[in-house]
Amino acid sequence: MRTLLTSFTALFGGLTGALATLTLVGAVVAGVTAEFLVTDSLAVFTDQEVNAANTFTTGSVAIDDAPDSAFLTVANMMPGDSLLQPLTITNAGATEFRYALSTVADNLDAKNLRDQLSLTIRLKTANPCSTEDGAVQGADPGDRTLAGGASEVLCFKAELPLATGNTYQSAATTATFTFDAEQTANNP
Repeated sequence: MRTLLTSFTALFGGLTGALATLTLVGAVVAGVTAEFLVTDSLAVFTDQEVNAANTFTTGSVAIDDAPDSAFLTVANMMPGDSLLQPLTITNAGATEFRYALSTVADNLDAKNLRDQLSLTIRLKTANPCSTEDGAVQGADPGDRTLAGGASEVLCFKAELPLATGNTYQSAATTATFTFDAEQTANNP
């Protein structure tokens, strides 16, 4: 202890009385604490668990039609004629989607056959398309939902009304059917 007091006096030579004692006590406490922290430690049990390989994948929206080529073609159509053809729509993706059809037809000969033709699309039931007993309706007029990996058959009927006049003789039009699909999950 005398060695410590001598060292203390050398460090804090001008301090006396209560202030010197307080400073000495503080220095001793700091020294003991420092030695405890350096040479001793508190034992603490620990554990760790790793949960690895968590993967995230996204779904897909992929619409396909069969046949992929023109399926509704008729030549030399006369008033009262109609053509009925099936078209298979497949959800080639992993998740449910909603799809709609839009149609664009040209008018290259300016005879407006596209406006005279009647197009009806129905969902095929267990019966053949010729029974015309299915209906097409979805969230929006004409929209349909289809589960991932599922298919359905639509029956397309193109008809030239019986009342079609002479101005439509030798008329022609080409129609393009476009199917647009969107996810239904998180998409009201």
